[in-house]
Amino acid sequence: QVQLVESGGGLVQAGDSLRLSCAASGRTFSNYHMGWFRQAPGKEREFVALIRRSSGGTSYADFVKGRFTISGDNVKNTVYLQMNSLKPEDTAVYYCAASGTIASTSYRQYNYWGQGTQVTVSS
Repeated sequence: QVQLVESGGGLVQAGDSLRLSCAASGRTFSNYHMGWFRQAPGKEREFVALIRRSSGGTSYADFVKGRFTISGDNVKNTVYLQMNSLKPEDTAVYYCAASGTIASTSYRQYNYWGQGTQVTVSS
């Protein structure tokens, strides 16, 4: 079992950058595929990015390609989401999640979730 705690959210202006962190405790996150998802008010939770546990390979939603980067630090047991060129439509609660089975873009495949961190981008 792994516990996840996100941090790094906040209020920024369009074009700014933020780096979200997801600190894992319990089992090391290298045992899991790690994903970032987001949920805006009234909308379904959507996939943002993932990093695979063995290869370190990454995948991104089309709407963040070229702007967001997911990375992991095995020593710190932390996953990051670097977000650049933020847009108002990026406003959402961002969640970190861990999957012990498959690396999926579907939130239903993830067993463990953090509490979320709010990102608000003003125009």
